[in-house]
Amino acid sequence: MTSGMTSSMITDTSAGRGGSDFARLSARVAAAGLMRRRPGYYVARFLLVAGFTAATVAAFLLLGDSPWQLLVAAVAAVVYGQIALLAHDVAHRQVFRTRRPSAVTGRIIGNLGIGMSYGWWMDKHTRHHANPNHEGLDPDVAPGALVFTDEQAKASTGLNRLVNRHQALLFFPLLTLAGIDLRRGSVAGLLGERGAKVHRRGLELTLLAVHAIGYLVALFAVLPPGLALAFFAVHQGLFGVYLGSIFAPNHKGMEMPTERLDFLRKQVLTSRNVAGGRLTDGLLHVAMGGLNHQIEHHLFPSMPTPNLRRSRRLVREFCTEIGVSYHETGLVRSWAESLGQLRTASAPLRS
Repeated sequence: MTSGMTSSMITDTSAGRGGSDFARLSARVAAAGLMRRRPGYYVARFLLVAGFTAATVAAFLLLGDSPWQLLVAAVAAVVYGQIALLAHDVAHRQVFRTRRPSAVTGRIIGNLGIGMSYGWWMDKHTRHHANPNHEGLDPDVAPGALVFTDEQAKASTGLNRLVNRHQALLFFPLLTLAGIDLRRGSVAGLLGERGAKVHRRGLELTLLAVHAIGYLVALFAVLPPGLALAFFAVHQGLFGVYLGSIFAPNHKGMEMPTERLDFLRKQVLTSRNVAGGRLTDGLLHVAMGGLNHQIEHHLFPSMPTPNLRRSRRLVREFCTEIGVSYHETGLVRSWAESLGQLRTASAPLRS
């Protein structure tokens, strides 16, 4: 969910850095009508997510003190994930053309809806899109609980060093904390974390507080303390696993360039598409919010989600034409490749 770089830069990063190859591809994409808005699709998607959310809240209230609430918590994790994916599309100007409605909607569904700062995430995500997988420039490959290069591993210290040593094995368990860490990052960014440039900090903090208070009051008003804590753990843990399982296959295990690349190669060589079979591709597209078509998304961030799948053949054929590697694999294989990089990067700590 940005800014010292404005939110429009997340959409328009590609426009000024294309070079001849990207310009040719962009012309073909535009001629195919793939950059056109899809308002009907987004109206339907917002209504479906709203209906799914309302049904989950109703189930929570009606069940009351029941162990079945843990199933509701698991469903709520998926609801939060789908709301986060909608916020992602809003941030990329896929839904609205201009900044104001994007920011208003993003804060409502991001800050108020799932307790994650839209402005902080936008700042972070803009930097990621500008230089994906570039160490020192992409915040998503900054060292911490995970390291991505030998040098990062050798420099790790303290508890992180212990975690880094076995990070491939611990990756999915660590994802259970990802939702909480995103909230921590949101608050830290809004309170002035170095490098985070966010507008309307006071408003965003207020919305986060309203979400947190409302969430906790609802939990402990409807459920006894033990069940409320169990609901929280299942909900937030699975939410983190769901988001992590969507975003990790996109870039982890792909090239980490050190040389200067033109825009098209910078985006394609660092991204991975995740493909499903004939029967599962549609389900995968819904579950991942279209981000299984990560190459197309990074090339054309403002392209509406349903058009990403349609653009895949055109982009793949163009990459073959100009001799640029286009990497696509299945979901399980994508996780294996991601874990493989984590295992390789941490090898110096186990030697």
